[in-house]
Amino acid sequence: MTETIEAPAALKQIHHWIGGRPVAGESGRKGPVYNPATGRQTADVDFASVEEVDRAVQSAKTASAAWREVSLAKRAEIFFAIRELVHERREEVARILTSEHGKVLSDAIGEVTRGLEVIEFCCGIPTLLKSEYSEQASTGIDVYSIRQPLGVVAGITPFNFPAMVPMWMWAPAIACGNTFVLKPSEKDPSASVWTAELLKEAGLPDGVFNVVHGDKVAVDAVLEHPDVAAVSFVGSTPIARYVYEKATSTGKRCQALGGAKNHMIVLPDADIDMAADAAVSAAYGSAGERCMAISQVVAVGGVAEPLIDAIKERIPKVKVGDGLDPSSEMGPLITEAHRDKVASYLDEGDVLVDGREGAPAEGFFLRPSLIDNVTPGMRAYEDEIFGPVLGVTRVGTYAEAVKLVNDSPFGNGTAIFTRDGGAARQFQFEVKAGMVGINVPIPVPVAYYSFGGWKASLFGDRHVYGPESIDFYTRGKVVTSRWPDPATSTVDLGFPQTR
Repeated sequence: MTETIEAPAALKQIHHWIGGRPVAGESGRKGPVYNPATGRQTADVDFASVEEVDRAVQSAKTASAAWREVSLAKRAEIFFAIRELVHERREEVARILTSEHGKVLSDAIGEVTRGLEVIEFCCGIPTLLKSEYSEQASTGIDVYSIRQPLGVVAGITPFNFPAMVPMWMWAPAIACGNTFVLKPSEKDPSASVWTAELLKEAGLPDGVFNVVHGDKVAVDAVLEHPDVAAVSFVGSTPIARYVYEKATSTGKRCQALGGAKNHMIVLPDADIDMAADAAVSAAYGSAGERCMAISQVVAVGGVAEPLIDAIKERIPKVKVGDGLDPSSEMGPLITEAHRDKVASYLDEGDVLVDGREGAPAEGFFLRPSLIDNVTPGMRAYEDEIFGPVLGVTRVGTYAEAVKLVNDSPFGNGTAIFTRDGGAARQFQFEVKAGMVGINVPIPVPVAYYSFGGWKASLFGDRHVYGPESIDFYTRGKVVTSRWPDPATSTVDLGFPQTR
């Protein structure tokens, strides 16, 4: 009897999206896309050449003139249609996120829902672009301000939120009248193509939204392109600094969000169970692959022992597994190399829970891990680990805890857990970070505020989404107008007067 061997399934091919349609890559270069839960490659993604990036930018440039003339009412109508489609299909894209990123399905749905809030904010673009008008600023003269789009803008986005972070960028950019080129992470690129198809279905004109996949070649091509007016970036601090410096050196407007090392301070009067719940949730959710994850708990005074005991009690109950399994609470990390890098932090400090033990053999898994007595100077303290490793630092006083946060080169987010309102208010007043949580471990602002950190967590002067995004994606123009009787016109070489 002849044995039958089933042939392996063909890999999915992920192409660019230019001018309202998928476009196969021509560079001859591709990258692998994996299912992190199995460790197996599922797709190839095209890597763009400089010429292909130019093709996407030219598509956006061609579409720009017509799109900026579209009325605010029509733009709002399209955004309401986008909102409805994303809402209806959020589980569809969430499954795509889980299959390529690894996060559990409930977390993926949460990602899409938070991104949807930014789209909802942009549905109000007619109100958001209202400006000011001063009648009779001088005799017979009115002065008013307007905000106009920049033209072609671009977004370079990370692997950890392949749907939400692009929404933070393309939604306000396009609502303001710009056209957009997205360079998503090559590790989980399918959500960007799904987005492009959905925007087309919602009625967005061809060329307004484009996607090019790739690596540093594509990134540099975007940063150097003379027709790209502004660049938004989210990623690690070294790359954020590089993007900012390169983009601004070519005259572009740039906002580049970098890495983080988020401290959660727990004061002696805090509710231990609530603080432990928060620490476990914020450290291990999405396998710790969040720039707002809590990676360092700072235990003040005698709170350390009961807090650590409470965290250790909760860790074994976290169900780790395939993100598509409804019972899973934490999935794998994005790649094998990243999993191994995160695991290397468990080679130092007092490891109380080692996530390498009992991790699923298949896929890129690491279980929740806990290290005690982590101090400044240790790799586990200084680095943005970006994985499910939580460190505990013990200090004697509130002042020592705040000093740790303020001395950090990062300033993305921080949190304090306490029942003392005075201590909480003092903390939010003096701590040096862009986003602060009071009994909230992950203080990501709602969509009508703006997201961004301080220090090495942000390069540029504007945060993403919210009101600051409207400023970032537009430029102001002030108009001074007069409609006099021509018979009253005279030559006057004097300095213009307003009185």
